Amino acid sequence: MTSSTASSTTAHRHWDEVWKSEEGRRDWSAVDPWVAGTVGLLRRRGVRDVLDLACGVGRHAVFLAGEGFDSWAVDASDTAVRETVAAAGRAGVRVEPSVGPMTRLPYEDASFDYVLAYNAIYHGDRDAVRATVREIHRVLRPGGLYQLTMLSRRNAGCGRGEEVSPGTFVQPGAADDKVHPHFYCDAAELVALNEPAQLLRAHDEEHASPGSYHWHCLFEAPGEAGGTG
Repeated sequence: MTSSTASSTTAHRHWDEVWKSEEGRRDWSAVDPWVAGTVGLLRRRGVRDVLDLACGVGRHAVFLAGEGFDSWAVDASDTAVRETVAAAGRAGVRVEPSVGPMTRLPYEDASFDYVLAYNAIYHGDRDAVRATVREIHRVLRPGGLYQLTMLSRRNAGCGRGEEVSPGTFVQPGAADDKVHPHFYCDAAELVALNEPAQLLRAHDEEHASPGSYHWHCLFEAPGEAGGTG
């Protein structure tokens, strides 16, 4: 596989099929406690407009709408966006949906006070990750917050399969989305990739399966936050 192939964010093709079945959606319907635990900070910061980037089936976009925020959701998967709209309807909340790639977000500059990118932007190579980070910075208002997960180099998947570009691996023949490029980073690269944003918090957490380490991070965009609440 060439580097140019690796840089495309293609994993949504896998997830578009997963989201079509009730069984496939089941494991992605519960709100992550780490995300829920940020609500107090968002309120203290006067956050109003929030974006769930690569929203999946909408668990976090719907949750944030239910917490009183003006909630937007975007995903490259048509199925994901349809399921998000359906979930919002069942919950009786409003979420503004869009279909689009995370490397070219369909929003104006400085549209949001907060962006969530949960288990999203590492689907691609380093260039794709950096392009998505630039887009997050672009759509955030000065001093806005963004919360993301990234694959840690401690993750058991790091080094498996074929390294198609530095830190980026695919596993040909895998039954899951690992057939698509996944990027892994250490703490230093995590900070560098997100410059000039300021890292406020970070920890390396093991997810449900053994060895599934992900960075959990909270960043602040440059500039002073305005009065948005």
